[in-house]
Amino acid sequence: MNQFSYLSFFLLAAAAVLAYMWRDTFDAESVQEARVLVTGASKGIGEQIAYHYARFGANIVISARGEDGLKKVAQKCVKLGAQKVSYVTGDMSDPADPDRVIRYALDKMGGLDYLVLNHVGNSYVEFWNRDPDHVRTLMQVNFVSYVQMTAAALPVMEKSRGSIIVISSMAGKLASPYVAPYTSTKFAVNGFFNTLQHELAIQKSNVSVTIMILGLIDTETALNKIKGFSSMTAYPAGEAALSIIKAAATRQKEAFYPWFHYFTCLFRDWFPFIKDLMLSDINKQ
Repeated sequence: MNQFSYLSFFLLAAAAVLAYMWRDTFDAESVQEARVLVTGASKGIGEQIAYHYARFGANIVISARGEDGLKKVAQKCVKLGAQKVSYVTGDMSDPADPDRVIRYALDKMGGLDYLVLNHVGNSYVEFWNRDPDHVRTLMQVNFVSYVQMTAAALPVMEKSRGSIIVISSMAGKLASPYVAPYTSTKFAVNGFFNTLQHELAIQKSNVSVTIMILGLIDTETALNKIKGFSSMTAYPAGEAALSIIKAAATRQKEAFYPWFHYFTCLFRDWFPFIKDLMLSDINKQ
């Protein structure tokens, strides 16, 4: 075989392996009547996650800061076919609220099969303004509260063979300008939960942890924030939400939406200089 033949064989083999790894093995019945807690569910991706679980007939508790938004989402979930829907407000910048939300969900459902950690604090797209207090507050909301809720849920989820899914971002894989506080929280999330995956495996735990790496999603909040700063393509929140549910149900360790960001991360590691080219292309100013 010449060099071209070897390369062709390698590429075909790699494509076959990836096709096998990424085949869709999701069974909708596996989440029917499942007990699910979704945070950050009053709008955006969390709202779409709640709707998909409702269509699959799950038992759902949704949480967010605003009660009005939660009421509307809960009402729609009932119409879509959820077994049962409850909501609880929670401000994750308050260190007492993560545990309180978990206790509420456990009281309402008697257990927990899926914990979807999706909430995020308010951040800005701008050069860092040298405000450490904002970083501290955002770290509590975007990272520490995830750890608190995981700690509170783990003992119960051991019994249910539950799945924790952590909504992360390409910002936690590929540092870029204008989002230093947000990026720091997502790097923390990726580092902590990747380590937790290893520790749970060593302990032969029944609980799976999925880290979901999202690109830019077309939520109103995200699009308003990046206006004038980035020319990246935004992808549908509904599709992202379904990908999240499938990843958790099939107990994937790490999943990407859109899927091609898996290769974005590979290229970043193999060819570091490409990162600068990508950032100069997508970032304005």
